[in-house]
Amino acid sequence: MQDSEIDQIIATAHALADAAREAILPHFRARGGIAAETKEKDRFDPVTIADRAAETAMRALLAERRPDDGILGEEFGRVDGTSGLTWVLDPIDGTRGFLSGTPTWGVLIAVSDASGPRYGIIDQPYIGERFEGGFGRSAMAGPQGRRPLGTRATEALEDAILFTTFPEIGNCHERAGFVTVADRVRLVRYGTDCYAYALLAAGQIDMVIEAGLHPYDVQAPIAVIEAAGGVVTDWQGRPVHMGGRVLAAANPALHACALDLLSRQPLE
Repeated sequence: MQDSEIDQIIATAHALADAAREAILPHFRARGGIAAETKEKDRFDPVTIADRAAETAMRALLAERRPDDGILGEEFGRVDGTSGLTWVLDPIDGTRGFLSGTPTWGVLIAVSDASGPRYGIIDQPYIGERFEGGFGRSAMAGPQGRRPLGTRATEALEDAILFTTFPEIGNCHERAGFVTVADRVRLVRYGTDCYAYALLAAGQIDMVIEAGLHPYDVQAPIAVIEAAGGVVTDWQGRPVHMGGRVLAAANPALHACALDLLSRQPLE
């Protein structure tokens, strides 16, 4: 891929993040709350006007700037392209947090080829933080300015900080696997959705363990974390850009320690 195309892809990704911010922020912490529908009957899986507006805005920009690329978005599905590149979009990762007024949701944007994500952005519009990784870039920008990303050097589980979104992670086997690691670490925290992956890339925490993820949940975090020096696989050490059980760790040594425990769990 030529430098000129890389520059165009990066500029497009930032334009998408800007458009999503503009579409979402008028709805965040709206007086009286914001209405939400649920996409599933058995559990509350919310979607709001803000989710749909943000993805619509991003798709419109891609149609203008990158019409030959494919798109995979959480709200409006897949559109095949002819370029070999696909934009993987989650307009609001953490809609439950968005509804609750917490600033830990984010916009996820990745551009991927057949091998997985090449570049990604995790954007938190309300606090104005943006994390990017790929194509030789690894940086964050926010209220304290621009700075490089870099993961921590923690190698022992006993010294690690572990995050996940839901305490009741996955099925019984997945919950048991998480607990085997959680029982060994220094600190466990819950509920930050994609912001946990950003914190890992920024060197604030050491691991994220989750299950049941989709491609649009994980492809941007993979790109950002790997560019910052971290490792992201499934619980068997395999590529995880298509979703499933995710282990993200700050470095190969810590990843190996957690993988040794998680890989013993049954697949079902």
